[in-house]
Amino acid sequence: MKIIIGNQKNYMTLKDVKNFLENVKLNDNTIICPSNIYLPYYLKNNYKIGLQNISTNKTITGEININQAISMKVKYVIIGHSERRINLLETNEIINNKLKELDDIGVILCIGELKKEKNIEKVLEKQITECLKDTKIDNIIIAYEPVWAIGTNNIPSKEEINKTVLFIKKIVKEKYNKDIKVLYGGSVNSSNIESLNSIDSLDGFLVGRASTNPIEFNKIIEVVS
Repeated sequence: MKIIIGNQKNYMTLKDVKNFLENVKLNDNTIICPSNIYLPYYLKNNYKIGLQNISTNKTITGEININQAISMKVKYVIIGHSERRINLLETNEIINNKLKELDDIGVILCIGELKKEKNIEKVLEKQITECLKDTKIDNIIIAYEPVWAIGTNNIPSKEEINKTVLFIKKIVKEKYNKDIKVLYGGSVNSSNIESLNSIDSLDGFLVGRASTNPIEFNKIIEVVS
């Protein structure tokens, strides 16, 4: 069964959250990643919950560490999203240091190229190699998100996505002798999900803004499930 991850970022107000929870129909293959301040509202519904980021340092104001996440029964965390790479200057080295300490939680590792980066395979191989260095990998899922596709409604062709996903799986298999699940993210919505879902190499989807609208998200879940 394919995995659906909803990254709700910081789009939603409390009113939006309440509307979402009253109308969404999540299932066992769905993981929802709300803003940290709304975690209790989602946890009380026994959903599979993920964080949008985590800190391995226990002394930084405003951050959440792994022990806190586990104590709240959070099962997953998104690491290395392009918005954090670009706006908060998170490097592959910083991401790698996080991954080394996250054996007890499921990780969704985001990788992807900028529009100006033409040698996609070289860019992705570098991200994979540097981020996964000396990690156990067994608890990691990779989300391929071309940065230029996020929030633009402009996505690669099915053939391009399939080729890239197969390349990612090949690199991980060659370097670490592991089979890894790969998701696609970047402007996934109810209008393109049927087409995207027909890509056999994909193991699921990382959904951004569309995961904040319960009707839209329900349609995506229905197609993928």
